[in-house]
Amino acid sequence: MARLATGAREAGVQVAHLTYLPLAGGRSASRRSPLMRATTSTGTWHPSDPALAIMPEIGVGADDLVLPRHQGISPVHRTEVLAVLRNMGMDEVVVAGVSTNLAVLLTAVGAADEDFAVTVASDASVGTPPDYHASVLRHSLAFVARLATTDELLSEWAEWGPA
Repeated sequence: MARLATGAREAGVQVAHLTYLPLAGGRSASRRSPLMRATTSTGTWHPSDPALAIMPEIGVGADDLVLPRHQGISPVHRTEVLAVLRNMGMDEVVVAGVSTNLAVLLTAVGAADEDFAVTVASDASVGTPPDYHASVLRHSLAFVARLATTDELLSEWAEWGPA
């Protein structure tokens, strides 16, 4: 993910970080699902909590967007993310991150449903267990998105020339 984000910045590709920061000590998030119960019971849910920080290896570039969501499992459902990207004139997105189990899958489907061209960076995403990650890529994400490696994306962006 770090190499993908760095390469995107160097190519002039907008980088957006879709983070999770529930409000009111976690009370903005539903606790009906087992995942959300587990998630909302951990951490202090304060913006300065290190567990909520973007990994230093990935970093946040000067022109990166940081778009936190305050509820839900999907990084795009009931958020402003896709509207912000559309308002910026974007019609293509590259999705990477944690995890193909839910967030990457839901982001790709949500973006495809909103008529974005979607690419999933297959080697800049992770799921658990690893064989399930491979299965989701092949049997789910391949039906809504183009799958590409970081090397393939960096090569494509290099063909555009310097930003």
